[in-house]
Amino acid sequence: MPTCPAAQCRVEIRRHTPNLVSMANCSADLKEIYRALSADVGRLSFGLPVTHVYNPLEYARNPVGQYLDMAGSTPKRAVFLGMNPGPYGMVQTGVPFGTVGLVREWLGIDGPVGKPAVENPKRPVLGFGCAREEVSGTRFWGWAREHFGRPERFFERFFVANYCPLVFMEESGRNRTPDKLAAAERRELFRICDEALTRVIDVLQPEIVIGVGKFAEDRAKSVLSGRRLRIGRVLHPSPASPVANRGWAEQAEAQLAELGVLS
Repeated sequence: MPTCPAAQCRVEIRRHTPNLVSMANCSADLKEIYRALSADVGRLSFGLPVTHVYNPLEYARNPVGQYLDMAGSTPKRAVFLGMNPGPYGMVQTGVPFGTVGLVREWLGIDGPVGKPAVENPKRPVLGFGCAREEVSGTRFWGWAREHFGRPERFFERFFVANYCPLVFMEESGRNRTPDKLAAAERRELFRICDEALTRVIDVLQPEIVIGVGKFAEDRAKSVLSGRRLRIGRVLHPSPASPVANRGWAEQAEAQLAELGVLS
């Protein structure tokens, strides 16, 4: 899918008149990219052991739109890239790593959230009524709040995205990550997600893409190789990681300082 003319225009603005970058509004382009991504992945089908597929870009459109307006209005220095939504984060709020408390209280995002077409009763979508914490999101957005104070200061520099917008579940409610899908399913899914990531980077024009975990770093390297931008990685904040459980914020901040994105 070609880059939209508005995005091309903004690339030219940045190239020739950097002082005008702050006047550009990228959020409309990002909304179009994510609308197309949602429609494209919505046409895919997945076989067993996957029994349920959730697409928060579709059923959480209201908070997704609020997030893109807040986070995506201007080009960025860096883009954080996660793998795919977590069951108590983006699945509930539409925001990457979006644990309910911090999305509502720090980002100031709240709104109606619908239901996936077929809901797994063991993984209900409760929207902003979800009382369970997404630990990865608490760590990530908690660090952002601690370091930057106000969301506006964070989003002056960073954008946060997920490579894949879908959540895959087995009948038991167990999460199945995109890299564990059947090869043919993975190939078509990755083709669509690769295209969307390319368009997001065209719009935001970051200096660096930071994979949150190895999967995201590897996809960024595969998709964006040959471009004039750096690819880095930060430790994933998952509680399933023993390393992340030993002070994720301090380790992540050291990695980000080494990448030169905090100065």
